[in-house]
Amino acid sequence: MTPEQPTQPEPLLELRAVMARLRAECAWKRGQTHTSLLPYLAEEASEVAEAVHEGDPAHLCEELGDLLLQVYFHAAVAAEAGQFTIDDVAEGIVAKMRRRNPHVFGTPEQRAEAAGLSAEEIDRRWEQIKRAGG
Repeated sequence: MTPEQPTQPEPLLELRAVMARLRAECAWKRGQTHTSLLPYLAEEASEVAEAVHEGDPAHLCEELGDLLLQVYFHAAVAAEAGQFTIDDVAEGIVAKMRRRNPHVFGTPEQRAEAAGLSAEEIDRRWEQIKRAGG
């Protein structure tokens, strides 16, 4: 019998734990607000765009991680204020993707109706659903 290998935490759960510890133990991170974080959010989004234009997958991966950190940071600030959690953020985007992509997640009838639609037609339907509040 071999000893069991310790299980690695899921990376997104580990990121949540890292952010919680940083907020608890780092005075600078604990002091941040949604407003004070805005310049960093904008900077990281800009750096993602630069990495896309460079075409360097490793750089893009790093910059997407920095942007993801900003999402977790804002969610941690909100959770501490009793507003919402990172799970609420994820649940919201999942629900939105399901609503706005009936050609993928809809009823069998909706999926059959959408069979063969072009990317442009799918985009038009997305915009219609979005404008209708979906």
